[in-house]
Amino acid sequence: MGRHANVQEYTADVPEGLRDVLEKALAVVGEAMPEVEPALWHGQPTWSLGKQPVCFLKAYPKYVTFGIWKGRLVEDGSGRLEAMSRQMAGVRLRTPDDVDAALFAGWVKQARSLEVKKA
Repeated sequence: MGRHANVQEYTADVPEGLRDVLEKALAVVGEAMPEVEPALWHGQPTWSLGKQPVCFLKAYPKYVTFGIWKGRLVEDGSGRLEAMSRQMAGVRLRTPDDVDAALFAGWVKQARSLEVKKA
């Protein structure tokens, strides 16, 4: 995937099988953080509060990662969030069915509240 001017271009460049996954995840995060428009940051759709990123989606050849910057601080009774670098945690999505709207919205709201409390 090359450089993109916006999230729409990024999404259009994702292979068709994964595009459905990305579009569903974009919608879920958008509903959970309606006050924030995703922007490309480090080449991937990212939701931020001010200058602090909250979560992102990144397409790879075989899956899409939904990552949360302070994901290790998010309560996850499902056990689906996997530790990433620093305080991050995320989940790999291979099909639209991997996107659990209620679960992901809960994660996003928790992550958002961590940043709001900090401000």
